[in-house]
Amino acid sequence: MTVTVENPPERAPPSGSPPPPVPAPRGGGGFWKSLTPDRYVLAILATVGLASVLPVRGVVAVDFALFTKLVIALLFFLHGAKLSRDAVVAGITHWRLHLMILAATFALFPLLGLLVVRLPSAILPTTLATGVMFCCCLPSTVQSSIAFTSVARGNVAAAVCAASASNFFGIFLTPVLVAVTLGVRGGGSPLGEAESIALQLLAPFVAGQIARIWIAGWMKRHSKLVGLVDRGSILLVVYGAFSEAVVQGIWSQVSVLQLLWLAVICGVLLAIVLSVTAYASRWLKFDKEDEIAIVFCGSKKSLATGVPMAGLLFPPASVGLIVLPLMLFHQLQLMACAVIAQRYAARPS
Repeated sequence: MTVTVENPPERAPPSGSPPPPVPAPRGGGGFWKSLTPDRYVLAILATVGLASVLPVRGVVAVDFALFTKLVIALLFFLHGAKLSRDAVVAGITHWRLHLMILAATFALFPLLGLLVVRLPSAILPTTLATGVMFCCCLPSTVQSSIAFTSVARGNVAAAVCAASASNFFGIFLTPVLVAVTLGVRGGGSPLGEAESIALQLLAPFVAGQIARIWIAGWMKRHSKLVGLVDRGSILLVVYGAFSEAVVQGIWSQVSVLQLLWLAVICGVLLAIVLSVTAYASRWLKFDKEDEIAIVFCGSKKSLATGVPMAGLLFPPASVGLIVLPLMLFHQLQLMACAVIAQRYAARPS
């Protein structure tokens, strides 16, 4: 039960760390404002609409795909250059917290996804069920997990390390989980797909870690560049994926009723994982700050990693439908966690 008091005393931030953001006020429509769709999700929906009206085709589509791959490689290079090795070393010592988050991300979620793929095709078509399973196999987000942990006055340092580690392990674990649970190996050989993922995602990340020796200062001065490339790369991949899907007739394959069922299924998955991570953290005697980090890092799925990885693991014609559950889950997790973060932040120090 969350205990609230009027005008709770402010909690002093740890030495050397920036103060946490001020939580949104309860009055003035704060609750309803938290339910407002994220502007970036609206941009993604606008990109889907643009692809539905003006899909990229033919030779232009080939050139567009190459450009998108280069941007994604740049993104992972920047992530590698931004991530401090000192932060990794400092955060990795909290092994119980990290095991909890990894278990929720790569064990609990896939087990729930296996139940979803058994639903009748009348409720959820095979491709959408595959998309839900793929979503369940993905790593956690980085930006929103850390942001919500900060707003809720949780263990931000552990959240940074845990979310980054989740994305790093996801480069290896997600393709394995997809292959084991779905038997999906894309259009090429497993070795070829592993090589594609390593070259496009892992190699730039490692190169960024090496380059950090020389460009750490520049990265600190241009910290917004990572977010710009991050969001831009997703928009590029979404546009390319849905262009291909529109050419293949995606909107004739999904009905309004199926979209409603998909929203309900994603909402139930999110509610289960949020509840399990919260109650398991309390049962295992984690303090409140660690519980917050576990809840927010363990319940998220990364759109930034998922969309480009779907393009590597699945045939181009099916990528649009497969990332549709991920896009919907992403919006639901933002709205739900915004409300939960405000409730955590209202607790007394």
